Order: sequence, then structure tokens, then C-alpha cells
Amino acid sequence: MQKEGRFSALERLSSSCNKYSETSLLVLGLTMTVIVIVQVFYRYILNHSLFWSEELARTLLVWLTFIGTSVAYHRCIHPGIDMFYRRFSRRMKRYARMGVHGASLAFFLVMIWYGSQFAYFVRLQTTPALSIPKWVIFLVIPISGLILALHALAYLSEEFTREGRKP
Repeated sequence: MQKEGRFSALERLSSSCNKYSETSLLVLGLTMTVIVIVQVFYRYILNHSLFWSEELARTLLVWLTFIGTSVAYHRCIHPGIDMFYRRFSRRMKRYARMGVHGASLAFFLVMIWYGSQFAYFVRLQTTPALSIPKWVIFLVIPISGLILALHALAYLSEEFTREGRKP
């Protein structure tokens, strides 16, 4: 980030959110793994299926996917096509990064807006096996959108104030 080792408040907040996201991924992933292992044990060893395990594992997978996306974006390890980008000059690469982060921010704002609307829309529905309100499941869309928007703002701030990260 900054060459002299100082980070802006936005970058610190982004990094802090990413640390919490990574911890959440660990907890969610381990929980999902244990649930699936227990389900397999019950189904094939005890010949009794846990009716709730598949629904909970699926819900955890959805949360893992959206929160994992924010971690991948923060670490710049999301998939990308760089055939043209590699040929750009240093200045053009910076403009391309700014454009990508700007477009990404616009998409993340759409995620927040429509994700919130959809979570509100399904607020009275519950899941069949666990009777979890569906808004709890779909709340991950605006939450991950907020985290992603924070990361995008931190990257844009970084690009505007200094040379920015590696491509």
C-alpha cells in the first residue's frame, strides 16, 4: 500500500474487515465440514438420515461463497483476463485498475440495494427443515456487497492518492 508504511483509515478498515471475513470463512468451513461428516456417518453407518443437515450445509455454502468472494477481491486473487492488460503502459494499467474498481463498486452497490430488497421480500418465508427465516440466508448478499464496496473504495482511494498496488 503506502511506501512509507502508513495506511489510510479506509485501508485499515478494509484490512480489518478482511481479517474478520477470513475468520468467518474458517468457522463456516469447519462447521460445514463437520455437519457433512456427521450426516455421512448417520446415513451410512447408523442408517438414519439427519433431516436438517443438507439444508444447513447448503446455507453455509452460500455464506462461504459470498464472504469468500470478498476475501478473494481483497487479496486480488479473483479470476481475470489480462491478455490486453499486460500490454498496457504503467499509466494505462493504473487507469484500467481505476476503471475496474469503479465498475466493481457500481456492481457492489447494486448488490447492496437489490440484496436488501430481496431479503426484505422473503422476510416472511422460512426454510422447510430448520424453519430459519429466509431473510437470514439472503442477508449475505447485502453484507458481502458492503464488504466488497469497502474494499473497492479502499482500492480507489489508494489509486487516487498514490501509485497503488501491483496489478
